[in-house]
Amino acid sequence: MRPIRTIGLLVIGTAVPALGAADDFCSATAAALYRACGFEVQDDYAKATAICINFEDEKEREECFDEARAERLEHTQLCRRQRDFRQQTCGVIGEGRYDPDFDPRDFDDPRHPTHPNPYFPLRIGNRWRYQGGGEVNDLEVLNRTKRIEGVDCLVVADLVKQGGDLVESTDDWFAFNRDGDIWYCGEEVKNFESFDGDNPRRPELVSIDGSFKAGRNHDKPGVIFQASPREGESYVEEFSLGNAEDVTDVLSTDYRYGTDPDLDRFVPAGLAQLMCAAGDCVVTRNYSLLEPGVFGRKYYARGIGVFLEVNPADGEVHRLVSCNFDPRCQHLGQP
Repeated sequence: MRPIRTIGLLVIGTAVPALGAADDFCSATAAALYRACGFEVQDDYAKATAICINFEDEKEREECFDEARAERLEHTQLCRRQRDFRQQTCGVIGEGRYDPDFDPRDFDDPRHPTHPNPYFPLRIGNRWRYQGGGEVNDLEVLNRTKRIEGVDCLVVADLVKQGGDLVESTDDWFAFNRDGDIWYCGEEVKNFESFDGDNPRRPELVSIDGSFKAGRNHDKPGVIFQASPREGESYVEEFSLGNAEDVTDVLSTDYRYGTDPDLDRFVPAGLAQLMCAAGDCVVTRNYSLLEPGVFGRKYYARGIGVFLEVNPADGEVHRLVSCNFDPRCQHLGQP
């Protein structure tokens, strides 16, 4: 065993720590990722130092070093929060290994599913538009499939614009289990940025952060929506460690506006009444283990899918403003 060494403010080492119990695999994963995060912090700090060294002006150079040290401290603290948040989540999703049974024999042709999920209606040609937070988000189910780990997935195009500029273009890959579960097999993410002063001013690809695919680099698929969600259940949506780690908690399966003040907060009454008149909307809490303490809520309507996303911390709302496949689409109000 190599000795543990202290780097900056984060204690990291190469040995796996002793577990509290023989099967605390989730907690062991959190501990291993904590060490990995520490090494990444030091790697980024070393690169930042190299950049600072090459400033000729002494004042600029010192400001650069100060900024690098501040970022190291901030990211070190984030590593700790991520570790603590992961460990808390282990108490929700359990300590077992995450190794789902993903057998191609259990999945349908996504164009002709045996049990279409009414809360995740992925039919070719379906389109949704959402607005909120200064963004416009367009989704469309394409007439295209992608085979991943022996399973055919339907491709959904997801475009996000801010102020008319393209900021994200994503292909999402969804698989249809015969029991009605919708599995999330990955996404190809392209993040863009536009720069004032460029001529012509066009979006530039700046990163592919968040991209993952089941079977690549040991990433694993998750469930994006269950066939029969039950209040109080939690499940993994994305499993790409250190990159995309999303979890969902089911808050309600019979939501109707006016019956739960907490779930009603920031919800446009008219929109919820249009979508949830039968009292059968599903509400989930969604969060990433990479962003401790940041929680969102999604509201699903039968036959429509997601019609609202709310950030309870600041009240930011992203709401459905148009769709093309349900009579209710004709009665959607604007934000």
